[in-house]
Amino acid sequence: MTKPLGIIGVPSSAGAFAPGQEKAPAALRVAGLVERLRDAGITVVDRGDGPLWRWRPDGQHRSAQNLDAVVAQAENTAMRVGAAIEAGEVPLVLGGDCTIGLGTVAGFIAHAEPTRLLYFDKHADLNVPESVAEGSLDWMGMAHLLGEALAAPELSRFGPRVPLLVDSEVLIFGHRVERATAFENEALLRRGLRTISDIAVATDPEGAAAEALAMLAPSPGRLLVHFDVDVIDFTDAPLSEETGRNEGLTLEQAFRALRVFVADPAFAGLTITELNPDHGEEDGATIDRFVAALVATLASSPVLTEESIPPPAEPGHGGNRNIGGSSGAA
Repeated sequence: MTKPLGIIGVPSSAGAFAPGQEKAPAALRVAGLVERLRDAGITVVDRGDGPLWRWRPDGQHRSAQNLDAVVAQAENTAMRVGAAIEAGEVPLVLGGDCTIGLGTVAGFIAHAEPTRLLYFDKHADLNVPESVAEGSLDWMGMAHLLGEALAAPELSRFGPRVPLLVDSEVLIFGHRVERATAFENEALLRRGLRTISDIAVATDPEGAAAEALAMLAPSPGRLLVHFDVDVIDFTDAPLSEETGRNEGLTLEQAFRALRVFVADPAFAGLTITELNPDHGEEDGATIDRFVAALVATLASSPVLTEESIPPPAEPGHGGNRNIGGSSGAA
C-alpha cells in the first residue's frame, strides 16, 4: 500500500437489532490491529474512535429505530473520512453497524471522488421502513444509499448528493438469495442491480472477485469495499451480529476474495461492519484470527490459505484478552 492507512473507529450499534457492535472498534484495537499493521510495514494514522452509541429500542420511531442517531453517526463518519482523504490516506472504517457505510460513501462523494462500491454482504439491505416490521436500519442501508422512494428522507438525503450512488456504481458480492425479502427481490429486479452469490464466491473466491471488478469496470472512479462480516459462516468463525450457521463463506474464502479487491489499483477505502465481539471466544481468539487475516490482506501477502490464518485457539490459550467494552450509551 503506497498511501498511509487512516483508521477511523465508529463504535455505534444505533441501526442494529441489539447491542454489541459498538464494541467492535475497541476489540480490534485490543487484538493489536494497529500494531500488527505497522509490524507488517504499513504506515498507519490512527484517527481514534468517534462517539459511542449503544443500541436501545426506540418506541417513538418503530419503523426506523434510532433514525436520528444513525444519521448523526453517518454524518460524523463522512466528516472524518473526508479528513482522511484530504490528508492523502486510505480510510479503514471500523464499525459499527452497516449504516456507517453510508458515511464512508458520503465522505468520498463530498470530495468529488467518482466512486464504485463493492457491497460484500450476505444481504442486499434493500429494505425500507414500510417493508419490514423490525425497524432496524442496518438492513436498509443500500435502499437509502440508492434513494429508494420509500426510504427515510433524513437518511437518504443527508449526504452531498441524492442519491449517493446510482445502480451502475454498485455490485452486491456474496449475496445469499435465500436471505432476501420479497421487497428486496423486487427492488433487485426493478433496478437491475448486479449480484454475485455466496455460492459462486465459495467455489472460486479469486475468480468471483475478478468477475466483480470486471463488471464494475465500465463505471469510472475509485473502488470502495463495504465488508459485512455476516458473509462468514458463523460456524466457521462466530464474528457477526447475524448468526447464520452452515451458510456463506469460510473466513479463508472471504479474505481470499477481499485480497483481490484490496490489490486493485483503484482501491481507495474499506469499511468493516456487523462485527459483534460478544459472539466470539471469550479469550479473544476469534477476533485475533480475524485481525490476522485482515492484516495479511492489507499487507498484500500471498494468497491466503488455512495455514496462513491462525486456527481457533484451544480454550484458555488465546491471550486472555478482555474485550467487554462499555455497556453504557453515549
